Amino acid sequence: MSRILVFQHVAAEPLGTLDPLIRRRGHRIRFVNFDRDPGAAPNLERYRGLIVLGGPMNVEDRAARPHLTTELRAIESMLEQGKPVLGICLGAQLLAHVLGAPVRKHHVPEIGWYPLHSTDAGRTDPVLAPLAGSAPVFQWHRYSFEIPHGAHHLARTQTCEQQAFRWGDNAYGFQFHLEMDVPLIERWLANPAYRAELAELGHDTSEAAIRALTAQHIAGMQQRADAVFNNFLDLIGRPQRRYTLPSREWV
Repeated sequence: MSRILVFQHVAAEPLGTLDPLIRRRGHRIRFVNFDRDPGAAPNLERYRGLIVLGGPMNVEDRAARPHLTTELRAIESMLEQGKPVLGICLGAQLLAHVLGAPVRKHHVPEIGWYPLHSTDAGRTDPVLAPLAGSAPVFQWHRYSFEIPHGAHHLARTQTCEQQAFRWGDNAYGFQFHLEMDVPLIERWLANPAYRAELAELGHDTSEAAIRALTAQHIAGMQQRADAVFNNFLDLIGRPQRRYTLPSREWV
């Protein structure tokens, strides 16, 4: 039975549909919630993979949130050990930053449902292939990453070119949220901080529009998400290929 380490930043952004899938696969999950325990320093040697979830903070907030530096170092260590890493939204931005890529405020926020388009590399990728072609995915982000040097660019949207990448054999960054289900989307729409962000951004996607599109797209996304996540979980426990990372420009 393999142990998977999960970095969580706020209660509103859990593993979602990925949680029961991991448990059905027989893996044990260890959550580190940095909102509750910002000083946590988990022993990485005990774990066979790392998943870093989303959150309302950003890579540039490290001075106010020192746990982000803890996370960057943990991601770096897991990559050097050749262990699978999956970053979702903020997690993808942290992964990209460790790999030397800049993370910046995006020119237009993406909130709600957007068609995701696979690149040629994404159509044949061992993990992301179930999203081949064009598929609607759920988004909620104001920042975005550049594709790290040497990584494979896997997906884009019309408003954000850098949506997914693979670095090496088993490190993935997804800007979008495949882990969502209807209760979790409703939880975000009811969250005062998330509602305030939506209002502050002046985004032209209303709550009613998000709910209507969710009814149309959630079942299809969940089916494809299960296939993608199962592909990623297939990497857990495989023989590890160790990597040499770029210089620590993020320190």
